[in-house]
Amino acid sequence: MKKNPDLEVSIGEIKLKNPVMTASGTFGYASEFENLVDLNRLGAIIVKG
Repeated sequence: MKKNPDLEVSIGEIKLKNPVMTASGTFGYASEFENLVDLNRLGAIIVKG
């Protein structure tokens, strides 16, 4: 049986399923990448505020 590792991380009070995050400025509006990567599998998308 193959088990998926638990990659959950916490940043303060925010819990993420995994630590994979995009970088603000290099990921555009994310829509450009929706055909390349399943956006639901990312831990977070970082945007400029």
